[in-house]
Amino acid sequence: MGGGRAAAGTVCLVTIAHSEVIAVAVIALVVFALFVVLAGGVRVWLQYRYTGDTGIRSVRPGSGLWAVLATVVGSGAVGVLAPLGELAGWAPLSFLDVPSLRFAGVILAGVGVLGAFVAQLAMGTYWRIGVDPTERTTLLTDGLFRVVRNPIYAAWGLMGLGLALAVPNLIAVVGLAVLVAGIELVVRVVEEPYLHRQHGFAYERYAAQVGRFVPGVGRLHRGGLPR
Repeated sequence: MGGGRAAAGTVCLVTIAHSEVIAVAVIALVVFALFVVLAGGVRVWLQYRYTGDTGIRSVRPGSGLWAVLATVVGSGAVGVLAPLGELAGWAPLSFLDVPSLRFAGVILAGVGVLGAFVAQLAMGTYWRIGVDPTERTTLLTDGLFRVVRNPIYAAWGLMGLGLALAVPNLIAVVGLAVLVAGIELVVRVVEEPYLHRQHGFAYERYAAQVGRFVPGVGRLHRGGLPR
């Protein structure tokens, strides 16, 4: 009798753990959907409503285009394919398959989504997706931009990290790596050279004082920026 009760208890624990895994995967999908709606839908609508311009700029062929594609592919992998794989029964990576890490990942992803949207709003009418080399923009250095130079991308990366922890399968980890590489390339190859060309010494001074994605990390030496 005692052995029978132990077996039944074990089955119950496995069932509960599986239901939690399913719940986390569903939450991950919802969190990513919220990111797409807020960052790609609501923010564009607000920009158009107040300026008559969507804020979307085209990306020219070349390294910049590949960088943007990497962010899209990486985001889709970690935010859609990985949770769907979890629901389909794909095996998680054992060294990351820890309940506390999964739940922490959900929280980090939520903070990332909220942070990205808040940072977008903080840009006001100066917010853009993409870069138009002929367009003169204002250099933002206050608010969140006093903490890091790229708060939107920092929050985006945080969301990706959170999702990878929430649904820690191979697709999620690969997707996170592609997303981070894409963000790094977009900032280093496209945005920083553009801002340097537009604002010169003012951007050099700003970049020397404020970190790229993490406070104090990635500050650039004056005169060392690509033109």
